[in-house]
Amino acid sequence: MTRISTSVFRVLSSFWKTSIAIELEYRLNLLVELLSVIGNLIGSLFTLSLFFGPEQDLGGWNWSSSLIVIGIYTLLDGFTITFLQPNLSRIVRHVQNGTLDFILLKPFDSQLWLSLRIFSPWGLPSIILGFVLILFGVIKTGSIITLAVLLVSFLMLISSLLILYSLWFLIATTSIWFVRVWNANEVLRSTLAAGRYPISAYPDSLRRVFTFVLPIAFLTTVPAEALLNIITVKTVTLSIVISTICLYFSRRFWTFALRYYTSASS
Repeated sequence: MTRISTSVFRVLSSFWKTSIAIELEYRLNLLVELLSVIGNLIGSLFTLSLFFGPEQDLGGWNWSSSLIVIGIYTLLDGFTITFLQPNLSRIVRHVQNGTLDFILLKPFDSQLWLSLRIFSPWGLPSIILGFVLILFGVIKTGSIITLAVLLVSFLMLISSLLILYSLWFLIATTSIWFVRVWNANEVLRSTLAAGRYPISAYPDSLRRVFTFVLPIAFLTTVPAEALLNIITVKTVTLSIVISTICLYFSRRFWTFALRYYTSASS
């Protein structure tokens, strides 16, 4: 098992070094992406500030704690730009050009290949600014970060990343049947933007949708609750269960979709 993990890591490291070398040929993109991230962050903070006034909160969340939610959203957006968008958007191209055949024939897990083949450094500014905003929010709230809080927060963040990845991969997999799924990814990304704000700020009907239908609550609000040490054991368990189910279903759906894939040579 250790030997397999080492081999996978070595292959991915080689992929990522190549990806970074190619992307850095256009270094101006880093500045453009940084300015874009800063602009989006300023817009989010300005919108959030409109909800606050003297002695006002947003669904029970004050300004400082809401910054943590936006910070987590910014971090997840960086993860999307770094891995999900550059990799999963190419599945359609692989299906159209028949290059998916070569990926399926390689002695490497096809889902892992398609999900992590490319590393885009343009998402790093979002990830860094996300961490900075989270740290600033935690300091402003005066939350005490113990080892237990840190471990639970890390676990909830991993769960949110798995949920986000699973949702993106599920939509990307439908390219086996449908050619144009990129619009669906953009709709998903726009919908996930609701995670910029605490889930309690929405009406009851939307809370149910964002919790049980499209688990946006577990992407940003739950990890923020973990950092603030106001999370319950029930929520922690539910987040782990949902992320596990999403990841399992994405895997099963991929193997199911491959049964209907017609290779370029057939």
